[in-house]
Amino acid sequence: MPVFYSAALKTARMQQVADALDAAGPGASLVIGTAALAGGGVGVLASILLEIPSAAVLEDELTIAGMPLTSLVTANGTAAKAELRDAAGGVVVGGLTIGTVDADIIVTNVLCFEGETIQLTMGSLKHG
Repeated sequence: MPVFYSAALKTARMQQVADALDAAGPGASLVIGTAALAGGGVGVLASILLEIPSAAVLEDELTIAGMPLTSLVTANGTAAKAELRDAAGGVVVGGLTIGTVDADIIVTNVLCFEGETIQLTMGSLKHG
């Protein structure tokens, strides 16, 4: 049997995520990486600096603010997952799906080449 959360609790939990992104001050980021991405520098293809506030919450959905956002790609590879990190580099949300359609993080291209630009066109998380 599936777990049920009240609408108010879903909103509160997603707001906690948004608040955690900005808790360490300006400099939260969306880190795009290969399948090896796991909270450190390994597998990082690009890091997109987020605005302040980093995200907005409406009901049970968190949406990254200021899209579209861009960054230079710093390594070659295929984007396979993403993380939202606070200004101190701590992972607030990991294991995000990334793609050009039907993913948590929507980018213009998942094939990344150093020196090119990657653009975040949509980024949202919905409470489960």
